[in-house]
Amino acid sequence: MTPTQIADALVAASVNAFASTPLDRSRLQLCAPLAPYTTFRIGGPADVLLEAQTADELATAITAAKLAGVPWFVLGLGANVLIGDRGIRGLVIRNAAAAHTISPEGKLWSESGAVMQDLVLDTVRAGWSGLEHYIGIPSTVGGALWQNLHFLSPAPERDRTMFIAEVFESCEILAVEGDRRVVDAGYIKFGYDDTVFHHRRDVVLSATFQLTKGDPARLHQILQENLSWRGSRHPWLQVHPSAGSIFKKIEGVGAGRLIDQCGLKGFRVGDAQISHIHANILVNLGHATAADVRALVAHAQAAVTKQFGYELQPEVGFIGEF
Repeated sequence: MTPTQIADALVAASVNAFASTPLDRSRLQLCAPLAPYTTFRIGGPADVLLEAQTADELATAITAAKLAGVPWFVLGLGANVLIGDRGIRGLVIRNAAAAHTISPEGKLWSESGAVMQDLVLDTVRAGWSGLEHYIGIPSTVGGALWQNLHFLSPAPERDRTMFIAEVFESCEILAVEGDRRVVDAGYIKFGYDDTVFHHRRDVVLSATFQLTKGDPARLHQILQENLSWRGSRHPWLQVHPSAGSIFKKIEGVGAGRLIDQCGLKGFRVGDAQISHIHANILVNLGHATAADVRALVAHAQAAVTKQFGYELQPEVGFIGEF
């Protein structure tokens, strides 16, 4: 199907999906570049791109794609993914559903496209604790649940890992079977960088978190300390775009340490480079392609296997056609 045929099929199917909210043909972008919507600033075009402004629009678009037999992919902030140079076939839904509220009892309800940093700042300003640990990590709510977002506990101890699961109460999903349902942590099966969403194609539409009252001064201190800590150890996205850690954690060793010990900091293929600051982060120096990144990934894997015998497994998702 051509992009035009895909768009027409989606509009027609959306009437049957949810008659009250059919897709607006004028909002479907054809052959839309995806690089601007990723933190890597890399990626070819989507056949059709839609920006979903509400959870209902997100559900409608996915259901319409299923009815029309069109492949679909939901894109949040575009972190932790590498989109192929040839792009993505079918429909890409950019999740911009960002409505959120905080109750007097500290329950935060948010649509899944809300940016975590916005929620962190809103809750800290209101004196609610629970999300301040995740300042500076590029993610939407949906992405945070997908990966069980985590960061080290506050300074100076930083003695344990804190997970978004600790404040999670429930979420509404569009289940792979097609129905909308509210599920709890037992369904999500939170693990380290793992949840049910890695194993079932359910999509988070909204989520509820239970926060606790906090001292605003202490919360702001945590924000400042965490931003400073991350800034000294991670390349700045606005200058050197990246997808975050490129390889999965190796317990007790660290993928970045192994790559560093291979002398690969600063090594580059085209405009893709292993960061001088953090060896488990690959950066885009300006005009890197997905092919450059894939070649650099393969080079790092081969070097670590040859020198240390470990097999590095990518943490980022390779999406689309390369």
